[in-house]
Amino acid sequence: MRWSQMFVPTLREDPAEADAPSHRLLLRAGYVRQLTAGHYSLLPLAVRVRAKIIQIVRAEMDAIGAQEMLLPAMHPAEPWRRSGRWDLIGAELFRLRDRRGAEHALGLTHEEIFATVARELDSYRRLPQQWYQFQTKFRDEPRPKGGLLRTREFTMKDAYSFDVDRAGLDASFEACLGAYARIFERLGLPALACEASNGTMGGSDSTEFMCPAPVGEDVVVRCPACGYAANIERATSALPAAQDGPGPDAPERFDTPGVRTIDDLLEYGAPADRQIKTLVYVLDGAPTLVLLRGDHPLNEQKLVDATGAAEIRAAEPAEILEALGALPGSLGAVGAPLPVIADEALRGRRDMFTGANTDDVHLRGVDVGRDIEVGAWADLREVAEGEPCARCGEPLEALRAIEVGHVFKLGDRYSRALGVEVLDADGRSVPVIMGSYGIGIERAMAAIVETHHDERGIVWPVAVAPFQVAVVTAQSDDADVAAAAEEVYAGLSAAGVEVVIDDRPERAGVKFRDVELTGIPFRVTVGRRGLAEGAAEVTVRATGDTSKIALDSVVEHVRSLLAG
Repeated sequence: MRWSQMFVPTLREDPAEADAPSHRLLLRAGYVRQLTAGHYSLLPLAVRVRAKIIQIVRAEMDAIGAQEMLLPAMHPAEPWRRSGRWDLIGAELFRLRDRRGAEHALGLTHEEIFATVARELDSYRRLPQQWYQFQTKFRDEPRPKGGLLRTREFTMKDAYSFDVDRAGLDASFEACLGAYARIFERLGLPALACEASNGTMGGSDSTEFMCPAPVGEDVVVRCPACGYAANIERATSALPAAQDGPGPDAPERFDTPGVRTIDDLLEYGAPADRQIKTLVYVLDGAPTLVLLRGDHPLNEQKLVDATGAAEIRAAEPAEILEALGALPGSLGAVGAPLPVIADEALRGRRDMFTGANTDDVHLRGVDVGRDIEVGAWADLREVAEGEPCARCGEPLEALRAIEVGHVFKLGDRYSRALGVEVLDADGRSVPVIMGSYGIGIERAMAAIVETHHDERGIVWPVAVAPFQVAVVTAQSDDADVAAAAEEVYAGLSAAGVEVVIDDRPERAGVKFRDVELTGIPFRVTVGRRGLAEGAAEVTVRATGDTSKIALDSVVEHVRSLLAG
């Protein structure tokens, strides 16, 4: 390939709209161009990187026996209605009608559609099966940002396993976990396997692969000592045992004029860890009291997971006043007429403080088990950095991360809804047990850039670089230099090296900057000075190390670098 013939529109300045290193560098280096918010054109260099990522993913999926398919990107509403997700998923799902008025969706995932194909699996003898595809997905993100990190149109490798029982699912799940670990290692991504929420996918066990990066939208909690890792939406920690006194025989009212917050109540001798924070949420249309310790924040995804609510929002002040007779700041669950869900950290607590459902009045001496009718207990609080690890007791740390992969044990939710059944060994009809496994291809590309760049540009790992080597003709107008560069280029090509020659009539400095910006791992420079000595310079992009190599040894030297 010749640089003079390629379309690589590099930019000298950072684009004003770029809000992440990968966004800035992929634009500057001529890999992508934005069409509109959340939609990007992949230019030639990006297509080469994308193809290499796909090939790595494909190789590891094939290695565990998965079979590649390609299913439609546009789906009729019917299978989504059967699974319940037509109504469960909100504005993120692109919906449309065809000319006949039939409703369709642009697929943001393919559980329902793969399940329709799996209806032909009529016997346990045809299981297990693992199927996968590389397909465009559509998600109406409210705030697409970060370039390829959060878009509305993207390529997903989604895979699905089909087993006759839970033991089979466990085996399929473990096989895919191993494949994912190998994929991310080959991509050069330091991905952490983290416990995660299932969200709208449903099912049981869920694992996210998270790549630490300052621009990440997720927060991962991990223990450096024992290796525990979880998304903040799932993370737990150990809490010291509470040392409560017995308290009075019944709650006692006391006036608290002007008290509206946890901090305000401190002045009345109520430590935050002895206060009951009362929040009012509307879950699928039903007002519900959510209780936490005063110093603990709520994680809304944990509330969703605990209740299974499809729609969740904080209640408006007018709704709260109508239901409880008081405004936020004086709310409590003692004698309240609403259902109550409480965080586990409140279980067994005594002599606590909470609102009295009368403005400017609170209660002291509240015994949670005695005075509050808790309908459900759940882990609702958000873990904080520095809290003890639940496994080993060492301090936890929190870091921002990019989700690059997610795997779920779906169970029989979709197979029951879509009628995917097989005859088991006893001749009984049983629902197939499913798993789901996803990797975002363009997001993986961006994550690689986030973890592999410097002040000069991208530093691609060799496995995914658009070219392995760039041959730079330092003086294109010198016939001898140009001829020597062409000879090196031809030798590398003949040796099977993925090589591009920069034969443009540009200054050497311009060519060097473009090779560095685009992140090609190795540069071979042929110029007058080296040619006089019968040598070329070989530069390693990642380290900047440069070696002078005899022209007739360049191919062998480069091959040794690629082998290493």
